[in-house]
Amino acid sequence: MQTQMHTNIPPSNLKNWKVWWQLTRPHTLTASFVPVLLGTALALQEAEIHFGLLFAMLIASLLIQAATNMFNEYYDYKHGLDNEESVGIGGAIVRDGIKPKTILNLALALYGISLLIGVYICMSSSWWLALVGLVCMLVGYLYTGGPMPIAYTPFGEIVSGFFMGMIIILISFFIQTGTITPTSILVSFPILILVGAIMLSNNIRDLDGDKEFGRKTLAILLGRNRAIRLLAGMFIISYAWVFILIAMNIISPWLAIVILSAPKAIKATKGFIGKTVPIQMMPAMKATAQTNTIFGFLLSIGLFIGYLL
Repeated sequence: MQTQMHTNIPPSNLKNWKVWWQLTRPHTLTASFVPVLLGTALALQEAEIHFGLLFAMLIASLLIQAATNMFNEYYDYKHGLDNEESVGIGGAIVRDGIKPKTILNLALALYGISLLIGVYICMSSSWWLALVGLVCMLVGYLYTGGPMPIAYTPFGEIVSGFFMGMIIILISFFIQTGTITPTSILVSFPILILVGAIMLSNNIRDLDGDKEFGRKTLAILLGRNRAIRLLAGMFIISYAWVFILIAMNIISPWLAIVILSAPKAIKATKGFIGKTVPIQMMPAMKATAQTNTIFGFLLSIGLFIGYLL
């Protein structure tokens, strides 16, 4: 059984900006940045871009993602999942001495700022987005909070992919165009998968520890080897989906540029094979997040080039 003991550390360390930056789990922030960029690039075909709404959506999405990560930090500590030996960039409470309540309050403050930004977005587009935004924020909290945390179930990958991938893309598209199109839904699907892949890679790394604490993640239910094969399959489907849309003349052939991100996907998959120690799998986790980032950027670039030509 892990001991949840908060240790005091010198105030100078508490003021270290790197501790606070790591608390946001920066490698996950692209999971919210990329969908906003992609949704806006999709909107180029339909309307003139409103840059005020673009930046507002970008900031709100980043703040909600950072807050979600802080809720994760808080509840992982409360549930005894974090200790001084935990692998990863979490652990600001157990390793850096930040008080749990401080992290919880900061997460709630970021949610509050996001709500204010959301008011501006709704005033400039539709108040129906207020309901969608509140649901997204609730899911962000319930991912690791509440009586039945989503992250502890087999549904973490699909929920995070849907809300942090597809929904953000569609909101970003809607606030620029005032509508949702079949193409916007179809193009958002690979990002749904890749955001889910980030969560799956995290669960593959933490499989043994999560099993010990009674989690029922998809990686635990499948077993390590099948989970790795699923991760590889998610990468393959994401790339194949884009080329199918190109073959059906739904999107521009320029979007085939996403293939340039394939080496990262291969590196991520190979990085998990034969590994059982969490620290050994950190490069594979990083490569999975980078695949989503590069894939999304390249999709956006392809859309932009197709728009210009």
